[in-house]
Amino acid sequence: MRIVTWNVNSLKARMPRVEAWLEETAPDVVLLQETKLADGAFPALAFEALGYTTAHHGQGQWNGVAILSRVGIDNVVANFDDGEPADAEARIISGTCAGLRVTSVYVPNGRSVGHDHYYYKLGWLGRLRAHLDRSTTPDQPALVGGDFNIAPEDRDVWSIAAFADSTHVTQPERDALDHVCDFGLVDLMRQQYPDPPIYSYWDYRAGDFHQGRGMRIDLLLGTAPVSAALRWGLVDRNSRRGTQPSDHAPVLVDLEPSW
Repeated sequence: MRIVTWNVNSLKARMPRVEAWLEETAPDVVLLQETKLADGAFPALAFEALGYTTAHHGQGQWNGVAILSRVGIDNVVANFDDGEPADAEARIISGTCAGLRVTSVYVPNGRSVGHDHYYYKLGWLGRLRAHLDRSTTPDQPALVGGDFNIAPEDRDVWSIAAFADSTHVTQPERDALDHVCDFGLVDLMRQQYPDPPIYSYWDYRAGDFHQGRGMRIDLLLGTAPVSAALRWGLVDRNSRRGTQPSDHAPVLVDLEPSW
């Protein structure tokens, strides 16, 4: 079972690349972020032609998350399931695919430390933990994937000094991410690659990709049954090359499910 998370940074702009990548890579479940489409504009028929059932939660030119599945999608929940009023922004969608509960997330950027959006980000992560507590249990197969806009450790950025006093690396953000993971989630790419630097995002500016100035902010987090099923993982750097790529690369894992 191949699972992918990918911030496409505008599905309308990236659709030919996404279609070609899906045909070449044949993932079973794809978690997309930053589709930047309203639900009515989401290209469900194009994905259906490739064999994917889809669920999308969008709001137009900003945000937007989706699940694509070749193994079906049941029990779709758009937005949080935490008993609170719906979030105003389209940043989370969940569904069950062949017994695996998946959640695609686009965590707020935070903008700058101390900004209202920074505190929104911290609160949003608290809601994500509440969502998990309400909707599943750590002993069930569940996976949360997406653009977390947080580098979990200093080694997950090309230069921690370059990010001094910036979002994505502050201790409150990392503490909020740790609180989500304390639900019982394992960082699958770190399970596969415990030591080396791994990057999934490179800014468009200043040739960051070619200079190796990246960050690891796109994560796949799984409960114990998912962690036990992990067989392989990869960041597809080739998808960051070429004409008009997203600034994020797909992150994929192969599982051998026992559920």
